[in-house]
Amino acid sequence: MTAREGRAAGVRPGSSSPQNSAGPDAWRLLKTARELTEPELRKAVNRLAEPARSVAGYHFGWSDERGRPASGAGGKGVRAALVLAAAQALGAAAEEAVAPAAVVELVHNFSVVHDDLMDGDPMRRGRRTAWSLFGTTQAILAGDALLAVAVDTLAHRFPQRCPEAVQELSGALLALVAGQGADLVFEDRADVGLDECLDMAAGKTASLLAASCALGALAAGAGAEQVDALREFGRHLGLAFQLVDDLLGIWGDTAVTGKPVGSDLRARKKSLPVVAALRSATPAGDRLAGLYHRTEPLDDAEIRTAARLIEEAGGRRWAQEEAERQRTAALGRLAATEVTPYGSRALTALAGLVTRRDL
Repeated sequence: MTAREGRAAGVRPGSSSPQNSAGPDAWRLLKTARELTEPELRKAVNRLAEPARSVAGYHFGWSDERGRPASGAGGKGVRAALVLAAAQALGAAAEEAVAPAAVVELVHNFSVVHDDLMDGDPMRRGRRTAWSLFGTTQAILAGDALLAVAVDTLAHRFPQRCPEAVQELSGALLALVAGQGADLVFEDRADVGLDECLDMAAGKTASLLAASCALGALAAGAGAEQVDALREFGRHLGLAFQLVDDLLGIWGDTAVTGKPVGSDLRARKKSLPVVAALRSATPAGDRLAGLYHRTEPLDDAEIRTAARLIEEAGGRRWAQEEAERQRTAALGRLAATEVTPYGSRALTALAGLVTRRDL
């Protein structure tokens, strides 16, 4: 093990083995990622002008609606953890990738603030969403500000690979916007196919997870081949992440997810389990189509019926199996790439958390 690999694996100076020889725990990885990136995130948000600074601080859980300090959850930090683990997988210390880790969290939260507004979601992480509390205009401006400070942070805090990193991030952003746009268009279409729904998920969710892994590789000074490999790992993992998210959006527990039960069904979202059910050519799928294509709002009883019909039509099983297929593809890509043992275990642990979560 080289000295750099030792730092990446958490070896203490003068020791010969990692701090945790059994391998990293996913929740500990998330905790470490939050601890390392939060100072950078706060520094970035503090640069914003008011009222965007206060809206962003509330969204991250650092303050309440009146600006008083709070200790609310600001998200799990999966994307930041992937940046750090990808850097460690290629021999860098986690501290060398803090700036790009903070950047992907800023970009993710920009998209979340806008996504909540576009979807009309009143709750996230067990609290009112930014737009529902501060109004649509302030939420839009706060999201815009987070995106702007993310790009600025990448340019000034990651100068060693700035052109490549900005290109990586901008490509992910273009894909993210295209995926979000498709998601909204699908709500008004009755003929959405599974392939185009997977393409939408690849843009809306997988693109930023892919960029997270690629940015971690860049932070480690990796060449194009290794960057491509970790990007592909992140893309497959991102698709699995979205599939699990869609399952939780229908069958998850509000007390755990922080979002109202059935909100995706109430909005007639063409999520992946729904589209799989609608395209199943089954009696349950046909009955679901009758509910989903109505113009009248669905009441609570009809939302429960829709969830049952999705399961009967095979949508739930298909999404679970596809999530596992994408996770397996991600791990296969990782296994074919030369990475440090610790980094491999860290990325594998995060892949397991992402695809087997009950959040």
